[in-house]
Amino acid sequence: MTLKQLQYIVTVSEIGNITEAAKKLYIAQPSLTSSIRELEKEFGITIFKRKKTGIEVTKEGDEFLGYARQVLEQTNLINERYNGAAKGKKHFCVSSQHYSFVVEAFVKLLREYGGDKYEFHMRETETYDIISDVATLRSEVGILYINKFNETVITKTLKDNNLTFTPLFRAKPHVFVGKDSPLASKKSISLKDLKPYPRLSYEQGSHNSFFFSEEILSTLDCDKELIVRDRATLFNLLIGMDGYTICSGVINEALNGPNIVARPLKIDDYMEIGYILPSSVIKSKLTTAYIDILKSLTA
Repeated sequence: MTLKQLQYIVTVSEIGNITEAAKKLYIAQPSLTSSIRELEKEFGITIFKRKKTGIEVTKEGDEFLGYARQVLEQTNLINERYNGAAKGKKHFCVSSQHYSFVVEAFVKLLREYGGDKYEFHMRETETYDIISDVATLRSEVGILYINKFNETVITKTLKDNNLTFTPLFRAKPHVFVGKDSPLASKKSISLKDLKPYPRLSYEQGSHNSFFFSEEILSTLDCDKELIVRDRATLFNLLIGMDGYTICSGVINEALNGPNIVARPLKIDDYMEIGYILPSSVIKSKLTTAYIDILKSLTA
């Protein structure tokens, strides 16, 4: 096993196609394929299933990739510590629920530390995928919330994946609505007020448990449900359908525009929003800087 082989399989897993990965790595495809097969033979595992349309990571391959990313991350940390900088492009990835302050912090980090060469990823994704991304080091840090409803399940899932949760701030529930919605004229909103309007929430894929929902009060009955995958669609439907979503209330007008407003929700609940990290991995310089920016924005 070599560091180069580990870099090969990580790149292939990210691109999903050996031919395209070979181009990115500046290596002949037969050489890349041979190197991967040698690694699989050395450890007696199958990392990738080959298909006509590309490759698919196996279950044991996904576990192996988690270790590979850890080794490569620790190598970068050694280079940062003793050579002053990591080799090649700067890489950084955040996985998060849909919070504008997370994107704002990402922009600030990129402007300050991006430099001449970088590859940064901002993944607004499903709750379980956030946990998986950080557990396998696909992402350096993840952002999600915990409250009294989901705490037991989320805490156990984090513990099972050797992850820690650190709170950033506690938010009172708010409702996002379009600025021209009838609900926008209210100083605060009750659950009864919401009844006639469509409720928007983010899709959670195969882990579509109420405990992994990005929105609190997801178990409440609602006659009109709209499920989306991205923030732009959610905001468009808030405006176009006079819909609403229950959230933290934190929004950045510069990034998200003036057409969405937040109103307090009259309910005794909270959202403890924080970041998750691997328990056994030392934070990189970029991870530390990003967390510091998050803290400055949410203090």
